Amino acid sequence: MVTMEDQQSNRKKEKNSQEGGLSAYSRYTTIAIQMVVIIVVASLGGVKLDKLAGTKPLFTIILSLLGVAAAMWLIIKDAIRNK
Repeated sequence: MVTMEDQQSNRKKEKNSQEGGLSAYSRYTTIAIQMVVIIVVASLGGVKLDKLAGTKPLFTIILSLLGVAAAMWLIIKDAIRNK
């Protein structure tokens, strides 16, 4: 026989599991968006610096690699924090 308390407990468990899935989804989506923004901003900054300095792809390559490194650092930092 299922009591009223058991039914309420089951509803709470279902709600918590759904919220946990949404929380993880939003966290990973935020990380992905941050990665893209960091890399794009760094690359565009490199293009601007190349135009100002008159160099071809020098600053674009350097800042793009720094942007990728910064994005990876963000992921590692977040993974360590959420352990």
